[in-house]
Amino acid sequence: MNREVAQAITDAVDNAFDRQLEFTGDLIRCPSVRGSEAAIQDRIEQEFADRGLETDRWRIDEEDIEDHVGFGPMTVPYDEDFNIVGSYRPAVSQGRSLILQGHVDVVPTGPLENWTTPPFEPRVEDGWLYGRGAGDMKAGLAANLFAFDAITAAGFSPAAPIHLQSVVEEESTGNGALSALLRGYTGDAVLIPEPEENALVRTNVGVIWFTVRVEGKPSHVREMSKGFNAFDATNDVIADLRTLEADWNGQKDRYPGFEDVDHPINFNVGEISGGDWPSNVPSWCEISVRAAIYPGIDPEQAWEEIQEHVWHASIARRGQDSRLPRLERTGFFAAGYRLDEGGEAEAVLGSAHRDVFGQPLRSFSTPGYLDGRVYTNYGSMPTLTYGPRSLDIHAFDERVHIESVRNITKTIALFIAEWCGLKPLK
Repeated sequence: MNREVAQAITDAVDNAFDRQLEFTGDLIRCPSVRGSEAAIQDRIEQEFADRGLETDRWRIDEEDIEDHVGFGPMTVPYDEDFNIVGSYRPAVSQGRSLILQGHVDVVPTGPLENWTTPPFEPRVEDGWLYGRGAGDMKAGLAANLFAFDAITAAGFSPAAPIHLQSVVEEESTGNGALSALLRGYTGDAVLIPEPEENALVRTNVGVIWFTVRVEGKPSHVREMSKGFNAFDATNDVIADLRTLEADWNGQKDRYPGFEDVDHPINFNVGEISGGDWPSNVPSWCEISVRAAIYPGIDPEQAWEEIQEHVWHASIARRGQDSRLPRLERTGFFAAGYRLDEGGEAEAVLGSAHRDVFGQPLRSFSTPGYLDGRVYTNYGSMPTLTYGPRSLDIHAFDERVHIESVRNITKTIALFIAEWCGLKPLK
């Protein structure tokens, strides 16, 4: 790319960066936890319309996606869950098309007293922007939009179609991205600026969510031996899951990219409930679990193995009876993916990254879930998950590094210019 053109584009990012940070703060102020994303999507839709983009808004319909292999069981109704896509379409397309995607949903905050300042009030301190969703991934969502703006501000327009996608449900099923794909949105490449430490994700795990319910037998605590304590039995189930987790981690050398990852397979017990009265032996207990699986593993195969492992271990302890644990899928049912090395989209991103950061683009494997699996596995599109430095995502005092966001935005803008091509504005 012509150096003067590249400089004009990166200068445009700098010139608008204060507004970009302000806009990111506005997004943080929207408490877009699962099921409450409508307000932030209204804002995104207006931003797309203000830029003259062709806007598409639709409610995710379970019937449209439930038969797809990548579908995850819904955890809450989708009555107010909307995806928003803003499409730029040149009169004549000469370059390569692109999807720029971000998700608006964020995880719950946890106890508010554990935050230094309120989680939905953005705060800047020591070069970091704080707030729930600051890193995961409202900074990336804003970076897509302002990188697109920088092209126009530099005096050009992209030469190929671009779809700016704002989706829901990344944190619990991935159905938002799946719905966009099945609605017909495709591109010659996909870029998703998740918080990835200024690096490119090469490989990530798949994820299965499920609940385990254990039934007990209640009794008064003065006669505890006559009861069957569901809490104690659930502790046994958790130990059984830890055994399977260790077994799967012991297989990591079989899966490229995970050989040097410490503990890539994590079984997380994220929720627990049960019992009815302090003086009763508890008659029930239920846990919610997130389990990781390696890329290339069929979720159906992994789910079968999980169920059989828990049932067989329970039978070995107390025999076949009516109190065997009941397992049920509740959300993610997603295969992992691996981005092939040496692709043209990666080369273009690598060149843009080097121009901005002054060093080669690094890639790595992550034990986390990413929507990139939708486009890689089911759309055969090269998907670049690449984004800014962050700390404590899904934790208290989540934050994103401001200069990293600036540089990631510049990289995305240069990627758009090189991948899609440019036409001078008339």
